[in-house]
Amino acid sequence: MPPLKLTLVVAVALIDTDNRILLAQRPEGKQLAGLWEFPGGKVEPGERPEETLIRELREELGIVVKEPCLAPLTFASYAYETFHLLMPLYVCRRWEGFVQPLEGQGLKWVRPQELRSYPMPPADEPLIPFLVDLLT
Repeated sequence: MPPLKLTLVVAVALIDTDNRILLAQRPEGKQLAGLWEFPGGKVEPGERPEETLIRELREELGIVVKEPCLAPLTFASYAYETFHLLMPLYVCRRWEGFVQPLEGQGLKWVRPQELRSYPMPPADEPLIPFLVDLLT
């Protein structure tokens, strides 16, 4: 079996003042449509993970995040059928602007204990215990 291509994707747990975490629902037409995930995206060539998050959060949610407000928490490593995903997860509690769905995605603020109630891509699920431990 040939080795799988490594894909670097970065995600963030945006946490509001009530310790709820923002989940985004993948829109129709995208791979894994309908599943809930932590916002973020693929790291482009020459881009650092923090730069990716700042760009993706501006493009997807209309918010401005400053790099010092991104704190690394953990990561996921998951082998999908056609690629291997490496996904650092950051935590962010401070941003400018109001979260809005700019790419047709559903958005939901969720308490840590409720995260498992939302169907997620397999790579996102192992991140839940770290968030529950952090916020409860």
